[in-house]
Amino acid sequence: MSHLIRAIEESINTSRSLAALEAPLGKAAELLTRCLTSGHQLLVCGNGGSASDATHLTTEFLCRFMGERRPYPAISLTANGEFMTAVCNDYHADEIFARQVWGLAKPGDVLIVITTSGKSKNVVRALEQAKKQGVESIAILGRDGGFTKGLATVDLIVPGTVTARIQEGQKVLYHVLCEMVEEKLPKQ
Repeated sequence: MSHLIRAIEESINTSRSLAALEAPLGKAAELLTRCLTSGHQLLVCGNGGSASDATHLTTEFLCRFMGERRPYPAISLTANGEFMTAVCNDYHADEIFARQVWGLAKPGDVLIVITTSGKSKNVVRALEQAKKQGVESIAILGRDGGFTKGLATVDLIVPGTVTARIQEGQKVLYHVLCEMVEEKLPKQ
């Protein structure tokens, strides 16, 4: 079997496994819809490829996803390299997202974290800070959820062992989340 055919088959199997997440995805959509329709903001973070996904996801709300509509406040906590390097220098890399949550998030906002392994200490710290501030959260995780599992208001765990397939499944989840939320957002 070629690499391409094997990757396609694995990706299909991962996508099929997402059907088990319909109920928690619905809860995540409700949280995010309530947040954005009540004038609050979305904050998103992750490391590496998940950092790119964080910026991608916020762009879907601040610009638009599928339909023409007004922009909604969404901030990628991975997009400010100057801030992140200052925190790494002055504090610790584990604090790069938590300090932003501390400074930016208010009750009514939603934090989304994305991690393939579920073992990112800076993501855990962001979730802990969000909880401390009364901010609800959604964790888009991979594998078995790692030690991040159970820290968010809602967990969406893409099972698997291959990082690329998990990331593909995570993209499906957050795109469907965008679809579910966007259809309920006021256009003006």
